[in-house]
Amino acid sequence: MKHLVLIFLALVSVTPIMAQDANITTQLYDTYESYKEPSLDKRRIKYQDIQVLLAALAKNAKFSVNKVGSSIGGKSLNLISIGTGATDVFLWSQMHGNEPTATQAIFDILNFLDSPDFAEEKQAILSNLTVHFLPMLNPDGAELFQRRNLLGVDINRDALRLQSPESQTLKRVRDSLEADFGFNLHDQSTYYNAERTDKPATISYLAPAYNYEKDINEVRGNAMKIIVFMNSILQKYAPGQVGRYNDDFEPRAFGDNIQKWGTSTILIESGGYPEDTEKQEIRKLNYVSILSAIYTIAKENYKDIPISEYEKIPENDRKLFDLKIKEVTYKLMGKSYKIDLGINQVEVDYEDHKDFWYSSRIWDQGDLSTYYGYETFDATGFTIREAQVYPKLISTMEALKTLDAKTILQQGFGYVRLKNIPSKALNAPFPFHIIGEKHETPKLQLKPGINPSFFLEKDGKLTHAVINGFLIDLAAENIAIPNAMLFR
Repeated sequence: MKHLVLIFLALVSVTPIMAQDANITTQLYDTYESYKEPSLDKRRIKYQDIQVLLAALAKNAKFSVNKVGSSIGGKSLNLISIGTGATDVFLWSQMHGNEPTATQAIFDILNFLDSPDFAEEKQAILSNLTVHFLPMLNPDGAELFQRRNLLGVDINRDALRLQSPESQTLKRVRDSLEADFGFNLHDQSTYYNAERTDKPATISYLAPAYNYEKDINEVRGNAMKIIVFMNSILQKYAPGQVGRYNDDFEPRAFGDNIQKWGTSTILIESGGYPEDTEKQEIRKLNYVSILSAIYTIAKENYKDIPISEYEKIPENDRKLFDLKIKEVTYKLMGKSYKIDLGINQVEVDYEDHKDFWYSSRIWDQGDLSTYYGYETFDATGFTIREAQVYPKLISTMEALKTLDAKTILQQGFGYVRLKNIPSKALNAPFPFHIIGEKHETPKLQLKPGINPSFFLEKDGKLTHAVINGFLIDLAAENIAIPNAMLFR
């Protein structure tokens, strides 16, 4: 309740400013599909995926596209600029290769700026601002869907030594522009929540400190004002789902240093949103909030926003699980215990890093009453039962497809033996595990780190299965899950 009150007060205090830009914000949200770049529809986008888009922009007289550097792997780093205004706004994304949400949103924004629509608003933006985009700062990391670059360096901790060419490029571009505003665009774990709530931190913000004292000068203060404005927008579309990062000074970080160098820097982290695995709704929220912020910078409406509202944004916390099972009965060594289980559905990339499968884990167990789940199951009165092995040996993968998976699960079988497991198979495309002819399944002992696979029983009847960390209602018509595990 305390945090709902704070959100309400924050909204009330910025309402006059918000009202000035409410019309464009609503229209941006409602018309988004007209500008969404359709070729970038998955998170694991690669350097090659954006080359055709950059080539088209380079031929467009509205934009200036210039190579400003190269990655360690020799991939070009390009700066896209548009506008004629005296105020420079600089946006850079994907300095961490596995954080692509804002890169997609940047190309949506570029499509918007290229369109003939919103002529009056775009005139205000482009006559008052020059907007610069440096998408995919770490293309080598993006290729491998990994955080660090090929040197194994976290670019966002290389602002002092500047040992990576990507870091050198970012510093050189910032200095050459002497940018007035900077948007440092990232993804964060989907397991962050707005403090003391079960709501995911769908978007988190930070106006980085530029010294250990966390002083607030005009440069940092302007960043705080922009964040307050963006928060007021997001409360309409993701109420209570905005967080604020701890602002302890990190002397190696680019955001902290760019703030120190005189650019009002807004860190944006894209987190989680229910049933949005590919973060396409979060991409849309990036598009709407960033474009609205650019517009308010152009109109200078942000100047009247009180800085005090910044501290009222709830802090980030990290207390979310993909699945939380509450107060389930677990029998161990002849005794019964009541425990909570926190389960995360962990992504594992295929070799080409273009797609993934799940290898879930119990992340924590015990008293998890201060934690939350994207999905929460109250297991009061339910008892955990060990999954059994189906008694028949199946010869081929094709024969497996003829089995009635629902019946198998209802009988308490979570594992099926397969005589001929395809050599290239990495997981099981069924709601039960595949095991080899001689594989011995270990006796179930719940502990963090194991794959969560068991059944839930109530009043002597199996009602639910947990297979590879996914909860299955055995009475449901559809019992499909993304994948189960394969144990040779």
